[in-house]
Amino acid sequence: MSMTGGKLTTHVLDTATGRPAAGLSIALYRLEGEQRAHLKTVSTNDDGRCDAPLLEGDAFAIGTYELVFQSGDYLRGQGIALADPPFLDVVPIRFGMAEAKHYHVPLLISPYSYSTYRGS
Repeated sequence: MSMTGGKLTTHVLDTATGRPAAGLSIALYRLEGEQRAHLKTVSTNDDGRCDAPLLEGDAFAIGTYELVFQSGDYLRGQGIALADPPFLDVVPIRFGMAEAKHYHVPLLISPYSYSTYRGS
């Protein structure tokens, strides 16, 4: 069900350097049971944010979603030597949006840890 007034945003911070994670690829999926539908893929800008909300207006719908962050590609691009396979490569975050409001799902990453929270 589409609901105006809702919005989904994200940003990524590199906690190892204390800087925004620029150029990190993020894929957005909507989940319906075991089905996962790809909605879009975006990259973070120099501020570690996306240039526009991932979902808003008529594109926003309550439901279960997944953001898939290509953190390994980003870290390798920073010149960090990662193990093979890396401890963290692809970081999926699955979450639900139950009402038409602003959901902000940030990612804090380093080569050996990540965290997220519901931001504002």
